[in-house]
Amino acid sequence: MNCRVYHIVVLALVGLAAGNAWASGFQLADQDAAATARGEAFVATADNASAIYYNPAGITQLSSNNVRSGIYGIYLKPTFRPPVDQANSGQTYQISKNFAAVPQFFATHTLKSLPLSFGVGVYAPYGGSITWPDDTGFRAVATKGSLTYLRVNPVVAYQVLPSLSIGAGVMVDYAHIDLEQGLRSIATPVNFFQFSGQGFSVGYNAGIRWQPLEQLSFGATFRSSNPIYFGGQTDFERIPIIPAGGRNAHMNLTFPLTAAVGVSYRPTPKWNLELDADYTDWNSFNKTSIQQQTPVPHPFDPTGKVPVTLDWQGSWMYEFGVTRYFDNGWRVSAGYVFSQNSVPNAYYTPLAADLDRHFFSVGTGYQGGRYSLDVAYQVGYGPPHTVTGSAPSSTPAQYAGQTANGTYAFFSQAVLLTVGLRF
Repeated sequence: MNCRVYHIVVLALVGLAAGNAWASGFQLADQDAAATARGEAFVATADNASAIYYNPAGITQLSSNNVRSGIYGIYLKPTFRPPVDQANSGQTYQISKNFAAVPQFFATHTLKSLPLSFGVGVYAPYGGSITWPDDTGFRAVATKGSLTYLRVNPVVAYQVLPSLSIGAGVMVDYAHIDLEQGLRSIATPVNFFQFSGQGFSVGYNAGIRWQPLEQLSFGATFRSSNPIYFGGQTDFERIPIIPAGGRNAHMNLTFPLTAAVGVSYRPTPKWNLELDADYTDWNSFNKTSIQQQTPVPHPFDPTGKVPVTLDWQGSWMYEFGVTRYFDNGWRVSAGYVFSQNSVPNAYYTPLAADLDRHFFSVGTGYQGGRYSLDVAYQVGYGPPHTVTGSAPSSTPAQYAGQTANGTYAFFSQAVLLTVGLRF
């Protein structure tokens, strides 16, 4: 393999480090139907077992044993229109797989003799899958990406005062990533580059909840960053220049720290209004590197270690929710989320296709003596975002003369179902 071809193969991962875009970046903020119905404005309320995710301090509000589990089913429709100066400028492209489902599970136990509560959550804070057609005009930038991410999160919370609780836990994460792009602008003859890798990470989360008045409560939560070493393999082929082959390879990504604060106001016991601000430090997706285990020595890359520039930006989600409670155990909720774009135009990747988004939600729930049920419906909309001046991060795209320039838009619908048991 000559030096130029080898450099193309190694750099093919650049610009592919992203999964599907569901919220900020590819964060999955929807972990409970009751919380989603309120627009995820739950950090100061946090009054069911999903508080393990939203604010672990909140589980001190629960008595005895609680189990809560659900599923998040979503229909995604990101679209792309090429720039007017491209031959295919009049066409609108969509991804090939639009449906996905993500489960969650939470369980808590509160001691009778001590002001301590324990819990464990199993959920996916990130993830997704996206596949674009080969004729979009950015084939050499990216074609496919998927991220499977699983977190096991045991927590403990302590009720310092009747009005004040703190909580913290350990986050044990597993992630698997699959990425693909073309080595040429067209699909024939055969040409592609793939990377598949998996890894683990350990982090922590913490939270505090303070309710100085019956009508007013404050909450804050923090989740640490999680650096993951993705060990795996590359597979590549470009007929007739590069024969089919593969190498052991790895890459490092640091998944971002997040922090949220919120205030809940209950003018009467029948109403709960909450406003939250949720920050995700996507600046951790800045610069990294990829390396194949057996590089081909050459003057430009004697070690096989190649820099990767993503330059993502920290972003905010602003969340507002309201719930009306009824005497018979039923409740209805509505909410709104504004999610900021995290991916700059300079190194835009269609595998994230991030942009400013608006999410609207409604839902209903029932709390019985032992059982609870919540259902939420959410619709998301991202106004058209035109990317210009995007420089391809990867050498293949540069040689193919392709960029991610064009106009992206977003639409989604989701249904969440959560059931709970108290015993």
